[in-house]
Amino acid sequence: MNKAVDGKGAPLPWYTYPMVEFLSNKDFKGRRILEWGAGQSTLWWAARAAQVTSFESDPVWYEKIKKISPPNCSIFLTSDDLQNYRQHIGNEKYDLVVIDGLDRFKCAVESMSLLSGDGGIVLDDSEGYWGKEGEYPILNLYRQNGFQRIDFFGYAAGVIQPHCTSLFFKSACFLSSGM
Repeated sequence: MNKAVDGKGAPLPWYTYPMVEFLSNKDFKGRRILEWGAGQSTLWWAARAAQVTSFESDPVWYEKIKKISPPNCSIFLTSDDLQNYRQHIGNEKYDLVVIDGLDRFKCAVESMSLLSGDGGIVLDDSEGYWGKEGEYPILNLYRQNGFQRIDFFGYAAGVIQPHCTSLFFKSACFLSSGM
Protein backbone atom coordinates (compact mmCIF):
# COMPACT_ATOMS: atom_id res chain seq x y z
CA MET A 1 0.00 0.00 0.00
CA ASN A 2 1.49 3.35 -1.04
CA LYS A 3 1.47 5.80 1.83
CA ALA A 4 2.25 9.45 2.25
CA VAL A 5 4.02 9.99 5.58
CA ASP A 6 5.99 12.72 7.29
CA GLY A 7 9.59 12.41 8.51
CA LYS A 8 8.42 10.54 11.62
CA GLY A 9 6.25 8.07 9.70
CA ALA A 10 2.92 9.73 10.60
CA PRO A 11 0.22 9.84 7.89
CA LEU A 12 0.02 12.82 5.56
CA PRO A 13 -2.80 13.66 3.18
CA TRP A 14 -1.80 13.81 -0.48
CA TYR A 15 -2.84 17.47 -0.73
CA THR A 16 -0.26 20.06 -1.68
CA TYR A 17 2.27 20.77 1.05
CA PRO A 18 1.11 24.41 1.34
CA MET A 19 -2.44 23.19 2.08
CA VAL A 20 -1.18 20.61 4.59
CA GLU A 21 0.81 23.35 6.33
CA PHE A 22 -2.21 25.67 6.40
CA LEU A 23 -4.49 22.99 7.86
CA SER A 24 -1.83 21.78 10.33
CA ASN A 25 -1.96 25.17 12.02
CA LYS A 26 -5.73 25.14 12.58
CA ASP A 27 -7.64 23.73 15.55
CA PHE A 28 -10.02 20.91 14.56
CA LYS A 29 -10.81 19.67 18.08
CA GLY A 30 -14.55 19.23 18.25
CA ARG A 31 -14.86 19.49 14.44
CA ARG A 32 -16.49 17.01 12.08
CA ILE A 33 -14.82 16.12 8.77
CA LEU A 34 -16.40 14.42 5.76
CA GLU A 35 -14.17 12.98 3.03
CA TRP A 36 -15.00 11.82 -0.44
CA GLY A 37 -12.12 9.36 -0.88
CA ALA A 38 -10.46 7.64 2.08
CA GLY A 39 -6.78 6.99 2.74
CA GLN A 40 -3.85 8.58 4.52
CA SER A 41 -5.87 11.76 4.89
CA THR A 42 -8.47 9.80 6.89
CA LEU A 43 -5.80 8.84 9.40
CA TRP A 44 -4.34 12.36 9.39
CA TRP A 45 -7.76 13.88 10.10
CA ALA A 46 -8.52 11.29 12.78
CA ALA A 47 -5.55 12.58 14.80
CA ARG A 48 -6.92 16.15 14.64
CA ALA A 49 -10.72 16.11 14.53
CA ALA A 50 -13.49 14.77 16.74
CA GLN A 51 -15.08 12.73 13.97
CA VAL A 52 -14.14 11.69 10.42
CA THR A 53 -16.67 10.25 8.02
CA SER A 54 -15.21 8.93 4.77
CA PHE A 55 -16.66 7.43 1.63
CA GLU A 56 -14.56 5.17 -0.59
CA SER A 57 -15.47 3.45 -3.86
CA ASP A 58 -12.60 0.95 -4.21
CA PRO A 59 -13.55 -2.18 -2.22
CA VAL A 60 -9.95 -3.32 -1.70
CA TRP A 61 -8.77 0.11 -0.53
CA TYR A 62 -11.88 0.46 1.65
CA GLU A 63 -11.05 -2.78 3.48
CA LYS A 64 -7.41 -1.72 4.03
CA ILE A 65 -8.31 1.71 5.44
CA LYS A 66 -11.22 0.41 7.51
CA LYS A 67 -8.92 -2.11 9.26
CA ILE A 68 -6.42 0.55 10.37
CA SER A 69 -8.75 3.46 11.11
CA PRO A 70 -9.25 4.59 14.72
CA PRO A 71 -12.62 4.64 16.52
CA ASN A 72 -13.43 8.26 15.60
CA CYS A 73 -13.62 7.27 11.91
CA SER A 74 -16.66 5.96 10.07
CA ILE A 75 -15.76 4.63 6.64
CA PHE A 76 -18.40 3.58 4.13
CA LEU A 77 -18.16 1.84 0.80
CA THR A 78 -20.09 3.64 -1.92
CA SER A 79 -20.20 3.86 -5.69
CA ASP A 80 -18.38 6.60 -7.61
CA ASP A 81 -21.76 8.17 -8.40
CA LEU A 82 -22.62 8.38 -4.65
CA GLN A 83 -25.77 6.27 -4.78
CA ASN A 84 -27.27 5.73 -1.34
CA TYR A 85 -24.60 7.61 0.60
CA ARG A 86 -27.27 9.50 2.57
CA GLN A 87 -28.41 6.29 4.23
CA HIS A 88 -25.17 6.41 6.23
CA ILE A 89 -25.25 10.05 7.32
CA GLY A 90 -28.81 11.32 7.01
CA ASN A 91 -28.89 15.11 7.19
CA GLU A 92 -25.74 15.60 9.24
CA LYS A 93 -23.62 18.71 8.69
CA TYR A 94 -19.83 18.86 8.62
CA ASP A 95 -17.30 21.56 9.43
CA LEU A 96 -15.01 20.58 6.59
CA VAL A 97 -15.76 18.53 3.49
CA VAL A 98 -12.82 17.13 1.51
CA ILE A 99 -13.21 16.12 -2.13
CA ASP A 100 -10.38 13.80 -3.15
CA GLY A 101 -12.04 10.93 -4.97
CA LEU A 102 -15.22 9.48 -6.49
CA ASP A 103 -17.18 11.57 -9.04
CA ARG A 104 -15.78 14.93 -8.01
CA PHE A 105 -18.51 17.01 -9.61
CA LYS A 106 -21.25 15.05 -7.85
CA CYS A 107 -19.26 15.31 -4.63
CA ALA A 108 -18.99 19.07 -5.15
CA VAL A 109 -22.75 19.39 -5.61
CA GLU A 110 -23.58 17.23 -2.58
CA SER A 111 -20.97 18.91 -0.40
CA MET A 112 -22.79 22.23 -0.40
CA SER A 113 -25.80 20.74 1.45
CA LEU A 114 -23.55 18.88 3.92
CA LEU A 115 -21.60 21.94 5.05
CA SER A 116 -22.15 23.60 8.41
CA GLY A 117 -22.79 27.34 8.41
CA ASP A 118 -19.16 28.27 9.05
CA GLY A 119 -17.61 25.32 7.19
CA GLY A 120 -15.27 24.96 4.24
CA ILE A 121 -14.66 22.62 1.33
CA VAL A 122 -11.22 21.33 0.31
CA LEU A 123 -10.88 20.23 -3.33
CA ASP A 124 -7.68 18.39 -4.14
CA ASP A 125 -6.32 18.43 -7.69
CA SER A 126 -8.43 21.51 -8.34
CA GLU A 127 -6.37 22.39 -11.40
CA GLY A 128 -8.11 19.45 -13.13
CA TYR A 129 -11.05 20.22 -15.35
CA TRP A 130 -13.39 17.59 -13.86
CA GLY A 131 -15.57 18.19 -16.89
CA LYS A 132 -15.30 18.63 -20.64
CA GLU A 133 -11.91 19.80 -21.88
CA GLY A 134 -11.43 23.51 -21.23
CA GLU A 135 -14.32 23.74 -18.77
CA TYR A 136 -14.19 24.04 -15.00
CA PRO A 137 -17.63 22.94 -13.77
CA ILE A 138 -16.68 22.64 -10.09
CA LEU A 139 -15.07 26.06 -9.96
CA ASN A 140 -18.07 27.54 -11.78
CA LEU A 141 -20.53 25.76 -9.47
CA TYR A 142 -18.93 27.16 -6.35
CA ARG A 143 -18.52 30.64 -7.82
CA GLN A 144 -22.22 30.69 -8.80
CA ASN A 145 -23.17 29.66 -5.27
CA GLY A 146 -21.27 32.46 -3.55
CA PHE A 147 -18.13 30.61 -2.46
CA GLN A 148 -14.76 32.28 -2.26
CA ARG A 149 -11.62 30.36 -3.17
CA ILE A 150 -8.01 30.20 -2.03
CA ASP A 151 -5.61 28.09 -4.10
CA PHE A 152 -2.65 26.31 -2.54
CA PHE A 153 -0.23 25.49 -5.37
CA GLY A 154 2.79 23.29 -4.82
CA TYR A 155 4.12 19.79 -4.57
CA ALA A 156 2.52 16.91 -2.71
CA ALA A 157 3.90 13.65 -1.36
CA GLY A 158 4.94 11.34 -4.18
CA VAL A 159 4.07 13.85 -6.91
CA ILE A 160 6.71 15.10 -9.35
CA GLN A 161 4.66 17.96 -10.82
CA PRO A 162 3.19 20.79 -8.77
CA HIS A 163 -0.57 20.91 -8.58
CA CYS A 164 -3.31 22.68 -6.65
CA THR A 165 -5.51 22.04 -3.62
CA SER A 166 -8.20 24.69 -3.11
CA LEU A 167 -10.26 25.85 -0.17
CA PHE A 168 -13.81 27.04 -0.85
CA PHE A 169 -15.76 28.93 1.79
CA LYS A 170 -18.34 31.58 2.44
CA SER A 171 -17.58 34.66 4.48
CA ALA A 172 -18.10 33.01 7.89
CA CYS A 173 -15.62 30.11 7.59
CA PHE A 174 -14.00 29.00 10.86
CA LEU A 175 -10.69 28.50 8.98
CA SER A 176 -10.41 32.20 8.25
CA SER A 177 -10.23 33.17 11.91
CA GLY A 178 -6.83 32.79 13.54
CA MET A 179 -6.14 29.27 14.77
